[in-house]
Amino acid sequence: MSDRVDFPDDRTSDRRTITSGFFEQEVYLSSEETAAFLHDLADQLEAGSSFTISAAEWELPFDYSDPIEVEIEFSDQRERELEIELEFTEPKDGDDLRVR
Repeated sequence: MSDRVDFPDDRTSDRRTITSGFFEQEVYLSSEETAAFLHDLADQLEAGSSFTISAAEWELPFDYSDPIEVEIEFSDQRERELEIELEFTEPKDGDDLRVR
């Protein structure tokens, strides 16, 4: 099984790989597309400690360690909004030491 988690617009293999610096991307998905994306992400979380998020023009490979921070934020100031944020942290030196 691949460690790739693709956004639904993933149509090309000519992507920029992001491994340093700052990158931010907002996408708007249907509820079905969002569910498929989250299922793919959940499969990768169960499979190991790395995944690659990608879209048509970019890919972002990432190795992470537990715990994963889950932040829930609700607001009804301007409009009712629920935000669910997952924060993955890279492994610390030595924490992920293994022989393959």
